[in-house]
Amino acid sequence: MNGKLVTGFIVIPALIVGAVVYYVQEYAYYRPVEAASDEAVIRITDLEGRAEPMLADKFEGIDADSSPLRFRGCFQTPMSLAMLSETYVIYPGPTPLNAPSWFTCFDSGRLTEDLATGKAVAFLSEKNISPGVDRVVAVYPDGRAFAWQQPNESAEK
Repeated sequence: MNGKLVTGFIVIPALIVGAVVYYVQEYAYYRPVEAASDEAVIRITDLEGRAEPMLADKFEGIDADSSPLRFRGCFQTPMSLAMLSETYVIYPGPTPLNAPSWFTCFDSGRLTEDLATGKAVAFLSEKNISPGVDRVVAVYPDGRAFAWQQPNESAEK
């Protein structure tokens, strides 16, 4: 009987803590980014180093104040890959970070695979949008586009 009681005192708090940690990681800090807000304006950096607004439609996004790496966005762009590749900075080493499971438009696994195989191309959106963090935009030939923030080379030093 005492073994069950001791086990209960260990297992039940562990389950509660696990549930709280899951909730915090998946839901607590995230908030939607309104499509009409300034925060939803995706910029892209041209070959001269100027960041200008990118044409975007049907924007869905999330962000959190707890970390500059939590921004994710999904949208459509009428800009062609050929024009983008000739005009804007291609981003070396894009690494899409995981999004919460409920933000279904952003699939970092698929995006990573498609960037590696050339099905999508990543561009520099904004350098040092936060110290040591770049915003990156990946675009597919059909106009689907995704944005996220990732640490840059200055954050690694």
